[in-house]
Amino acid sequence: MSRAFDVGLESLSALGANSPPAHSPEPSQSTAPSAPGGKSFYLETFGCQMNDHDSEKVSGVLLGRGYRAVESPAEADLVLYNTCSIREKAAQKVFARLGDWKTTSNGKIIGVLGCVAQQEGEEIFERAPWVSLVCGSASYRRLPELIAEIESGGRRVTGLSLDTDETFETEITRRDNPFRAYITIIEGCDYSCAYCVVPHTRGPERSRASDSVLSEARRLADAGYTEIQLLGQTVNSYRDPTARKMNFVELLLAVAAVPGIRRVRFTTSHPNDFTREIVTAIDATPVLCNHIHLPVQSGSTPVLRAMGRTYTREQYLEKIEWIRSARRPINLTTDVIVGFPGETEADFRATLSLLDILRCDGVFSFKYSPRPNTPAQTMPDAIPEEEKSRRLAILLEHQRQIQVARNSTLLGAEYEVLVDGHHSDRDQWTGRTTSNRTVNFVSPRQSLLGEYVQVRITRAGANSLVGQQVL
Repeated sequence: MSRAFDVGLESLSALGANSPPAHSPEPSQSTAPSAPGGKSFYLETFGCQMNDHDSEKVSGVLLGRGYRAVESPAEADLVLYNTCSIREKAAQKVFARLGDWKTTSNGKIIGVLGCVAQQEGEEIFERAPWVSLVCGSASYRRLPELIAEIESGGRRVTGLSLDTDETFETEITRRDNPFRAYITIIEGCDYSCAYCVVPHTRGPERSRASDSVLSEARRLADAGYTEIQLLGQTVNSYRDPTARKMNFVELLLAVAAVPGIRRVRFTTSHPNDFTREIVTAIDATPVLCNHIHLPVQSGSTPVLRAMGRTYTREQYLEKIEWIRSARRPINLTTDVIVGFPGETEADFRATLSLLDILRCDGVFSFKYSPRPNTPAQTMPDAIPEEEKSRRLAILLEHQRQIQVARNSTLLGAEYEVLVDGHHSDRDQWTGRTTSNRTVNFVSPRQSLLGEYVQVRITRAGANSLVGQQVL
């Protein structure tokens, strides 16, 4: 296997789908094949890139212990759900999955991992007594001993410590995509946004040593990976804990300088720590992808203040001006929450007007949902669910029209695309540009996976582009 070793650790790779942006609660399955023999596991992931990468770590730990991955939970001896709790709907999906096993677990080990595990803790056992394992992200290195305890007769086992020494790395990491790879550079969050559970489920910010990050990047490059995405709940808050004292921009440039790496991305940034130097680095360094995801959450300063965000509308727009003044065109995406407690119609219209100014290439928008252990949970003036749905529908259509208009200007343009998939039903290849646009295209060639090709755009929709390979 060409990528049997990953960052100095044994790894198994399989082609995987593109991940949603951070905190987007969509599920995915880790079902890559492994060596035969041993017990089997099934792992379903809900959440963002951080959760996806956590699942790669969990899969690596299990594969290293002799487990093999299977394609359905019915086949598995061990069934794990790696969870997201950033929004209520995601947590509900997890408990719906657990409900499927109420009378049919038949000796399987059922486990809950990730943010819901950390948030709910041992209460999960009360809601779903057939669950045997509850484990937060900081304890994945301990999974072998936790599973061994269950196999030795332990009925309920937990790993809920937020011990910062056990957060970043596991002994073995499986990579689910053979072309692009994630590297966690910072965990947790020191901000106190009123709606957010991350400080409770992931703990405080702690940055990974720059030497460790760069060593992993070099080993990934040696293994054939060409695109790296640096991850963190507040990735641009990175502060090197070693004597080198690298800041985020210095680390970005150092990763971009690793031979063999052609693209470097990062997510998710916090506006408070977004500096002009980040834009300058992207402008001057083609390896750094010209795409920035910068969550705004609301276009209303009073709502931002109520949310506990640390900037005003005007301060956010100042940072957007830095991006717009770059020599390279830098694509922008953002996050928006509608229906936060106390949000008036005028506040909501301020968000729509902000989108008109931003002209984003994508907006990940959500209805506010109260989460446990957050200040917003007890705030008065909650917006009725029907009103939140109405506002979200208006915002989605508003942004769709912006994207249609923006993408229509790209007809005839040519882009370099990293090919990562093929749609056999319509005989189209798919991939992403450095600006993170999805492109579906036709080509007379039979094998393009993992290649960088030039594509001319012939058609544009709201969410993707269609083109033809330039030969």
